This record gives sequence, structure tokens and C-alpha cells, in this order.
Amino acid sequence: MNIDEKYRKAGDIISKAGGTPVTVNDTLIKLLKFFIMEDEVDFIASFNDKKSQTMEQLKLSSGLAEEEITQKVKDLAGRGVIFNQPNSKGIMVFRLLPLLNVGTFEYNFMGKLEKNDRNMEIYSLFNKMFGDLQSMLQENYDSLIPFLMTAPPIDRTVPVLENKPKNEPVKIIINKDLGTAMDRIVPSQKVEELILKFDEIALGHCFCRHYKDLAGTHCKQTDDRETCFTFGKSAKFTSEQGFSRMITKDEALSVLKRAEEAGLVHKAYHPNFDTSKEETSICNCCRCCCANGIDNMIAPMTNATNFLSMVNDELCIGCGKCVKECHTYAAYLNDDKKARRKEELCIGCGVCAHFCPQNAISMIEGERIVRIPPKRK
Repeated sequence: MNIDEKYRKAGDIISKAGGTPVTVNDTLIKLLKFFIMEDEVDFIASFNDKKSQTMEQLKLSSGLAEEEITQKVKDLAGRGVIFNQPNSKGIMVFRLLPLLNVGTFEYNFMGKLEKNDRNMEIYSLFNKMFGDLQSMLQENYDSLIPFLMTAPPIDRTVPVLENKPKNEPVKIIINKDLGTAMDRIVPSQKVEELILKFDEIALGHCFCRHYKDLAGTHCKQTDDRETCFTFGKSAKFTSEQGFSRMITKDEALSVLKRAEEAGLVHKAYHPNFDTSKEETSICNCCRCCCANGIDNMIAPMTNATNFLSMVNDELCIGCGKCVKECHTYAAYLNDDKKARRKEELCIGCGVCAHFCPQNAISMIEGERIVRIPPKRK
């Protein structure tokens, strides 16, 4: 087997490692050569049957000595290819990461990047990959999109629940029809509470905005780039590899406040998309750059939320501020110049309520999943 065939095999293994599957083609092989050296590509084949392994398991699957495995894992972790953190029992586990969602792409663009020849080539290859993926989904729209619309939510909206102009809480209305089952664990609905429960918090660059910066397409909502949080062992991993830096809870709350003032949406991520498990990270998303946002989505946008906006007609003055700030184009003005929202598009982020000058928007509480398909082109 020649070296390109080995990289192709490694690409097939990585594509099956979770996240978003990618086509094993020349573009992928060129990308992998930036992150996996020739003397490491055989080691990736050790993860063919089992994507997460202990040291003892890796010794058997790779045939290598512990010292050599330790060095390879260290180098590959530093490039966002392998996640190396202990499990709940304190046993070190080595997990092969996918290329996308969440893996090599996100971790590398989370770190500070210079606009040099190497990074521009990596950007160009990812850009081509995204274009190819979009074309493939569009060409097979009728068969693939309905199937993808049944996928579990990728992220969970954590709402803004303060009205900025009046410095008042946003009114919360309990909708029993949308209520939560009594035996289900309800995750934190206030971003401040979520931050305060973690002792280990790391802050990295928004990989979506960072990616767009290399393209010369800068964010229209904020100049902040360090807006991406990781928690617990994810914080340890990203900070140890130089993708992020550890920060205090007060620093984290300050970043969140600036994000809210810029109209960004808090989105939490859970292991295996299971909201009963503790969050691993929070992104603060803009509409113009976010890969899971409505303006940039390739596959359907699938989001878990616990809220739905509702307008008080007596208070609404028809200023259109909510329409301007809405991330999913759910908000609009009717013929009577009263704000309305399309329920199927509302992700319950609370940004509309946050900026409403009259505090005329309440949030109806109740679990929902919002699935928005990409437009057919």
C-alpha cells in the first residue's frame, strides 16, 4: 500500500469517527497531510475498529510501545486529530476526532491563526470541501434533506432573558402543552448559571468568524473573536493544546455580556447531542458567520430550545427592531405594523426580547426542536 492509499484509508476511518461524514477524495487527502504526518498515518489505522481506546488497547491495536504511542498521541492532539483526556473513572482515553463537527476543523480554527500561506491553503481546501458537500446535498435534495431533517439537534439555545432598553427581566410564560416530562433532566436555561457551575472554563476564538476572516469576509455583528467557551475536560484539552486559554468565571461572564450586547446567540453543545449530559462548550453565534446559522447552513439547521417568543400587541409599537435582530428571520411586521414570529423558525434565543424598546416580547417556556431546511438552489 503506497502512502496515498494509506491516507485514503485514514480518511475513511476519520470520516466514520462521528461528527459530519466527509467524502474521501483528493481534497480530503491534501487536508489530512497538513494534520497527519507520513510516519503517523499507520497509527490512525489503529482506530479502525474502535475510535476510543485506552493505552493498553492501543498497544494491541497499533503494535507500538507505550513510549512511541505517547509521542504520537501528543503530536496528533496538538493538531486536533486525537482527544486525550481521562474518562469519568480517571482512566486516560484516546479518541480519534472527526474532521468536522466537532473535530480537527473547529479546534484548529479556535486557536489564533496568522494569514500565511499554510493557513490560506488549509482554508482553501476546507472551502472546497464545504462547496463539494453543499453541491452533493443539493443534487440529492429530495432523498437526503428529508432524512437529515430527522437528525437530533446539533446544539441547544440558551436564551437571553433580560430586556436591555428597560433594564427589566423578560416575562416568562409557562406553556403546559410544551412542558417537560417530569422524569427528564432539564439543562440550565440561564447562561450565567451554566458558567457558574464549571470550575474549568477555557476561551478560544470563534472558529466560524476566524474562518471567515481568512476569506476576508469579516463579521457584521462583532469585532470580538474570543467568544467560544469549552468546559471541564474539553477546556483542559483545548487549553493544553494551545487552542484556547483558561479564564475565570468573572472573565467568562464579561465575555457573555459583550456577546449579548452585540446580539449574539448563546448555543450550548452536549456530548452525543444528549441534553441530559453536562455541556462541553458554548458558542456565541452571529447570523453572518455561524456554520450552524441560517445564512450559512449546508445541511438542515437543527436546534433544541426551551422557549418561543410571543408579542404583546398592546405594547408593540412596530419599530421593527426585533425583525432586524432576529437570527432566523422568524420575526416580521404584519399589515397592522405589529411584530409577529414564525413559530417554525423561532429558536427561542431571546435576542428579539433583549432589544425590544417596549419590553413587549415574552418567552413561552416549553421544550421544542426547530428544524430548518436549507433553501433549494
